[in-house]
Amino acid sequence: MRSRIVLAAADGLGNTAIADELGIAVSSARKWRSRFLAYRLDGLTDEPRPGRPRTVSDEQVEAVITATLETTPADATHWSTRSLAAQLGLSQSAVSRIWRAFGLQPHRQDAWKLSKDPLFIDKVRDVVGLYLDPPERAVVLCVDEKSQIQALDRTAPILPMMPGTPARATHDYKRAGTSSLYAALDLATGKVIGSLHARHRAIEFKKFLATIDRNVPADFDVHVVLDNASTHKTPAVKRWLAAHTRFHLHFTPTSASWLNLVERWFGELTTKKLQRGTHRSVRELNADIRAWINTWNDNPRPYIWTKTADQILDSIARYCTRINDSRH
Repeated sequence: MRSRIVLAAADGLGNTAIADELGIAVSSARKWRSRFLAYRLDGLTDEPRPGRPRTVSDEQVEAVITATLETTPADATHWSTRSLAAQLGLSQSAVSRIWRAFGLQPHRQDAWKLSKDPLFIDKVRDVVGLYLDPPERAVVLCVDEKSQIQALDRTAPILPMMPGTPARATHDYKRAGTSSLYAALDLATGKVIGSLHARHRAIEFKKFLATIDRNVPADFDVHVVLDNASTHKTPAVKRWLAAHTRFHLHFTPTSASWLNLVERWFGELTTKKLQRGTHRSVRELNADIRAWINTWNDNPRPYIWTKTADQILDSIARYCTRINDSRH
């Protein structure tokens, strides 16, 4: 901006005209023209500002980064700001500032897993292609089961939230049984078809397919995205599919549940209803889940898939290159 002010002045524009053209204050145009006239190019740089002199050198910053990335303390798996500060002779706040500036978080550890499916690329292209360009006269459903949902009751009442104090629940609980939820998320509308069962065998999956068949209009094909669980491929299921030719299964790669959009919906169900819910019986748990599904379907919110298969595969390739080049 300062250079543009000088160049505009060289073209013969006055302070007001420069300010109008560049969208700045007239005082700014006047200031930097005067600075340039007095000091030439040196006048366009910032003047020294008052304040405490810098106490951490570039070499010390480099030492913090190198130690954080390439070493570990003798008595721990990762550095803390205090332990690294003691090791390098710096203050804890200095180490903390350097970590924040470079996005270093030794206390955190994320999980990752690469699929070893030999048909990984083909399956990614199949499923993502279905998301981005669904077929006409067809319904695309993302299907999976959330098994072993526990009906849990706390051993003492939950204390309500108060100003300055979060809600409090006991760490221990009483188990009252489990339930398994089959869910089919409609890609286009976001609506969910749900079915609760005591177990999650092939027979329950076949019953859920029949539930889907009843809920989807007969003149639509049904494309189902699901994982490679053995219950999805039994002879009984295959016979049912052979008798219902409008159903087309699209399997996600092994160890790639992130490709199934219904997993995102399961996450919402868990965080908004199950994680902090209390249920004294399986019947109470099932009633709560059904009510939540009905509420969701009153105002469904479809998830929009945006990445292409090529973008996903390129991202995975870059990540594989990074971990292969790593010395850890």
